[in-house]
Amino acid sequence: MTSRLIDGSVKVRPLPYNGVMGHYHPPVDALQIDTVLASLGHPIRLAILRELAAGDDEVGLVCGSLDIGVTKATATHHWRMLREAGVIRQWQVGRNHFVALRRDDLESRFPGLVAIVVAAANDPSAPRVSEPSRR
Repeated sequence: MTSRLIDGSVKVRPLPYNGVMGHYHPPVDALQIDTVLASLGHPIRLAILRELAAGDDEVGLVCGSLDIGVTKATATHHWRMLREAGVIRQWQVGRNHFVALRRDDLESRFPGLVAIVVAAANDPSAPRVSEPSRR
């Protein structure tokens, strides 16, 4: 999408806009396995995936209802990393921000990935987020 500025130059939106105010959600065919796996490489984001995988993908959860033990700014960063990788979708209803796992999209693009990652994350020997480090 482009828009013409007052001085006549053209401004190009760097990421496609899908109508959700301020939130970029990549289309299914643009999901990349390396980006998805990289977004899940942080223990907090992996814990978020675990929580979302246990919930309802249609209803979602209120972002603030997940206690991930970090500041609001850090939580926003983690949400953005997962959203831009295509792992989650976010939307706003009134003052509440909701988040849900894009399970169907991930399953259609990478069959079995969510189940494998969740099973590995639920393994008792897997590292857990106990006390996040604050720098």
